[in-house]
Amino acid sequence: MYSAVTRKITVNVEPFYLAAQSEPAEGRYMWAYRITIDNQSRERVKLMARYWQITDAAGKVEEVRGDGVVGEQPELNPGDSYQYTSGCPLATPSGIMVGQYTMRNDAGETFNVAIPAFSLDLPGKPRAAN
Repeated sequence: MYSAVTRKITVNVEPFYLAAQSEPAEGRYMWAYRITIDNQSRERVKLMARYWQITDAAGKVEEVRGDGVVGEQPELNPGDSYQYTSGCPLATPSGIMVGQYTMRNDAGETFNVAIPAFSLDLPGKPRAAN
């Protein structure tokens, strides 16, 4: 599990390999990740947008930007948590992801919340520095 805290908002990430959806002989490795966002701040926040930087073992970098997550822009009251699962294909057996969410509070202020860097490594394989 990977974790980051920004302004009392915790983002936890649990990545896992999807062997049944992967085709290593064709250079396709599928990953999923479960993210839990816990709002321990005193303000209500809305997740407006996401940004991802995905780097494979060959050093190829892909950036992904978009509104919300999995088609939603969840609102979290103080003490609320929100969980979702999404995925990412890689052309190599390992990689790393890192990103941020853009949040807005009730006062209209927008700010970024860190998504911790997390490693995508095949189970049972030596971990590579990405």
